[in-house]
Amino acid sequence: MKKLDRMNRIINSGALAVVRAEPDRVVEIAEGIVKGGVDVMEVSYTMASAPESIRTLQKKFGDKLLVGAGTILDGPTAKDAISNGADFIYSPIFDKDVAVLCNQYQIPYAPGCTSVTEAIEALRAGATFVKIFPYGGIVGPVLIKTMKTPIPYLPLIESGGVNVDNVTDWFEAGVDVVGIGGALSKGSVDDIAKSAAIFRKKIDEFRQK
Repeated sequence: MKKLDRMNRIINSGALAVVRAEPDRVVEIAEGIVKGGVDVMEVSYTMASAPESIRTLQKKFGDKLLVGAGTILDGPTAKDAISNGADFIYSPIFDKDVAVLCNQYQIPYAPGCTSVTEAIEALRAGATFVKIFPYGGIVGPVLIKTMKTPIPYLPLIESGGVNVDNVTDWFEAGVDVVGIGGALSKGSVDDIAKSAAIFRKKIDEFRQK
């Protein structure tokens, strides 16, 4: 799958599950979100088992699930994630070496940026999306709207404080994709599927306006 295809799939989904768990639980969460209509997941590299989780998901779900690696802070870790099958790289910071590596391997890269200046620097280096971190989740959708007003083409992912009650507020503010943590990682497979289906419905309804 090419970088453009991966990017479009992330955008079309509009939502990705942000997961920090051991491999068996990661698989359960994946089963739930796919069942509920969300087919993109980020597995955090804060877990030592993240490489195993990514390999397991790729083997079990194949094209049914786009699997990324999160909390990637440097080039060697990004290379490890890509070698283990990561479809995209997600990070709380911007690192130019990671941007270069992801471009080389045609992997979408979504770094965390704290300012408009850093966001533009990330785009110039080849970032596919920008995550306003950590201030997006603290300030709320108004921050996204403020940043998008002078730079309407800024491709944004928000993953702080997104829930079923405010998800459409983030899209109205201008994000392209939302990352969802606890709301898509708690409970049984069926519980997760129900939650994913609610997010799916709300995002689809917003986009059909």
